Amino acid sequence: MSRFFSEKYAALTPYTPGEQPTDNEYVKLNTNESPFPPSPKAIACAAEEAARLELYSDPTCRKLAERLASHLGLDFDEVLMTNGSDEILNFAFMAFCDRDHPAVFPDITYGFYPVFAELNSVPYAEIPLKADFTVDVNDYLGVGKTIFLANPNAPTGLALCRDDVEKIVKSNPNSVVVVDEAYVDFGGESCIGLIHQYDNLLVTQTFSKSRSMAGARLGFGAGCKELIRDLNTIKYSTNPYNVNRMTMAAGYGVLEDEGYTRENCAVIIENRAYTTDALRALGFTVLDSRANFVFAKADWIGGGDLYRALKDRGVLVRHFERERLKDYNRITIGSRSQMETLLTTIEAIREDLK
Repeated sequence: MSRFFSEKYAALTPYTPGEQPTDNEYVKLNTNESPFPPSPKAIACAAEEAARLELYSDPTCRKLAERLASHLGLDFDEVLMTNGSDEILNFAFMAFCDRDHPAVFPDITYGFYPVFAELNSVPYAEIPLKADFTVDVNDYLGVGKTIFLANPNAPTGLALCRDDVEKIVKSNPNSVVVVDEAYVDFGGESCIGLIHQYDNLLVTQTFSKSRSMAGARLGFGAGCKELIRDLNTIKYSTNPYNVNRMTMAAGYGVLEDEGYTRENCAVIIENRAYTTDALRALGFTVLDSRANFVFAKADWIGGGDLYRALKDRGVLVRHFERERLKDYNRITIGSRSQMETLLTTIEAIREDLK
């Protein structure tokens, strides 16, 4: 770092994104992207809007937000569009956490939570997952802190049912509970329907996964009007034009083609079941994922060794060095042909080890 870098960030450990290598053609199963292109309607809408890039985007995202609110059964001022769901999560740390309102989240979860906490000088606690990697609901009942829960969780893919999430929200009436539903479209239960019952619930989602828009950066939060008003205060104090014109238009096009999204999700769920069964037949332990990835370990090769062997053969998966995770790899569910390539490559690696 330079001699000018602020001391308040000197100890910050930034989030590490998944590899985006350009040295080879890989079967890329490491960043939970969709194997499908965006909806043709999304592409057409974005292309049309490209001719207007000399103009600022609408800071209210009104057309898109109204369309999304209608899709979700909400009002316009109960949603906030953001630059990916990472932005709405950061806004939540800024708006609802401070020295008197510390954050709490699982010790194994989305890696950006501790980064956002440290970036915003928010005290936080990490609650260990149980031995089977599940969240113990009792650990969060009446905890009295701002709670962040990825549901389904990452990198495990395990999910709490809506009733369990509601117990947590109900037991913390004076603290905001943020439910990060980035992967909910692949088999989880959304809690958006609860925001009219609980004024302390914020639900976040993304267009990156199920709607094939990872490169466009579009996310949103849903909550009561007062929470959204708080978050808009943060937004308009940082970046009013946070969603660009092409992304906004593409998001609208996606929502106009919900059947395309549902079909793609169904294929990924089917491919997840196929991959889970095949990996278990190859001697893997695979958690019961409700996301567009699986978390798996083999009894015949270490997680790091498998990651490196796959990469050498042109297949990328995500490996974590943390002690409880190091035997596992997180594997994105792609197309059937991608999953078949993964499986045949793993079979070849196992044969080479015999």
